[in-house]
Amino acid sequence: MGTIVRVFSYLKRYPWLGAAQLLCAVLMTVFQIVFPGVTKVITGEVMPEKEFERLLPLTLLAAGAFFATNLLNSLRIILNNTFEQRVIFDIRSDLYRKIQRLPMRWFDNKRTGDVMTRVTEDVMAMERVLIDGIEQGVVAVLQILVFAIALFVLDPMLAAIALIPMPFLIFGAWTYTKTAPDRHRKVRSSTSEMNSLLHDNIDGIQQIKTFTRETAEHERFNEASNVVRRATLHLMRVWAVYNPSMEFCRNVGYVLVIGFGAHSVMQAPTPEAMEDQTGTFVFFLVALGLLYEPVTRLHGLNQIFQAGRAAGERVFEIVDAEEEPDIDIGENLKTPVSGHVEFDRVEFSYGENISTLKGVTLEAQPGQMVALVGHTGAGKSTIINLLQRFYEADAGEIRVDGQNINDLKKRSLRDAMGYVTQESFLFNGTVKENLLLARENATEEEMWEALRAANAASFVEALPEQLSTNVGERGVKLSVGEKQRIAIARVILKNPPILLLDEATASVDTETEKLIQGALEKLMKNRTSFVIAHRLSTVRNADRIYVLDHGEVVEEGDHETLQSQDGIYAMLCRQSLMV
Repeated sequence: MGTIVRVFSYLKRYPWLGAAQLLCAVLMTVFQIVFPGVTKVITGEVMPEKEFERLLPLTLLAAGAFFATNLLNSLRIILNNTFEQRVIFDIRSDLYRKIQRLPMRWFDNKRTGDVMTRVTEDVMAMERVLIDGIEQGVVAVLQILVFAIALFVLDPMLAAIALIPMPFLIFGAWTYTKTAPDRHRKVRSSTSEMNSLLHDNIDGIQQIKTFTRETAEHERFNEASNVVRRATLHLMRVWAVYNPSMEFCRNVGYVLVIGFGAHSVMQAPTPEAMEDQTGTFVFFLVALGLLYEPVTRLHGLNQIFQAGRAAGERVFEIVDAEEEPDIDIGENLKTPVSGHVEFDRVEFSYGENISTLKGVTLEAQPGQMVALVGHTGAGKSTIINLLQRFYEADAGEIRVDGQNINDLKKRSLRDAMGYVTQESFLFNGTVKENLLLARENATEEEMWEALRAANAASFVEALPEQLSTNVGERGVKLSVGEKQRIAIARVILKNPPILLLDEATASVDTETEKLIQGALEKLMKNRTSFVIAHRLSTVRNADRIYVLDHGEVVEEGDHETLQSQDGIYAMLCRQSLMV
């Protein structure tokens, strides 16, 4: 029940909407008792005595009660949906905010499709709990209480007989609820696995086609889909036994009332008593439908609650995850930032027994270009990740302008850095929207200046709508080199004092490389720059080069010094490839 309680804890944010909705539900339930009462009077008094003058007023009273009930119901639905949509907005907002504050290690262990399923489908399942839990659950409970009291007031013996099935209904609901969570968890988890596979395959559709894996991947998807099918069928088979069983118990109540009620009417000692018993009998028949209908509704709600509970567990697993430390806590980086960066005996591991950095010490003076060179897996990208605090160092100290980055707010630290990766990510939006990520108040003239500095203005001018051209998902409508130059323009627009370049020219041809290299030279001017590169042409002009091997700095110096040492760097230069 803890998960359901947490879902409903969001309702406390809107007490007046909740109170107004509850008032409508109470009044609506009160008005519902009018029709059985009118029926009792008409059948027990008006019809036997042929009191025609009372028939019209009583009929109008019943019609008025129905009108009031439906009017209140309409108002309740409006209030409920307003209430529910605000709460769901809050849940989605809290969930997305939390996702943005989670550390990179968390994302390393999660599949994108699984996270998407939690944000969309699982939140929707929680939404049904709020819609039906409030809108129908409260009304159903009130309706049961009101009509149960009315029946006992009118005829305690017959009411007790009518409620004989109730313990069986309660026991059935308890049994179903006890075993339901596991079934619903299997449905949610298998759905998540299927969606994760679908997301991966759509993302990698080019590779699937390249390796002609369509048939094999179709079979993999069918296997995942079949797990969902089996889990859902098992869930529905149990429901197919549970729901009709509860319906049978409810119908037993009708049978008992008809049998014992008719017997009571026939045993009436006088005609007057028979008329009175007849009215009571008719009242019971009408009221019993209004008593057991919400009981059936509650059994249906139980199914929804269990699905919402399983979904809520998955959503709150994210909400409860440990946040990235020091996002908003700590000092701001002192401004202006000169860009003096120091690594002092830094150690780091991505996992147990996988040591990535082993006591790395390096330094970049303000305005210097520092190149990181080494074989794949040497730890070059890890240095850049640690400098931005995407991950936390296990030992040692990293300083920017003499300040330990562990004492700084991450927002302040990252604001001082510009990052260009090998495969620059562009969002599905316009060129302008992607540039504004760097500085949201930038003017179009400033954007064009940044594009010109990045050697990107000419191809953007040739686009159908220039800055307003949509680049597609991940920038699919642009070439690799065009995406890279827009990414560089974005960093130029940000104008950071520290620049991080991770294989920025590795995936382009020679001609495009020259354009990008020219843009990078403009970008690196008067900035502290960390450059990871495969190509000798990129690093030979660096002020200082650090050669890494298996997580350790094994050589350092400028190009000429390292060449003369005839070590790893010299060997890489002879190969003309910095890998």
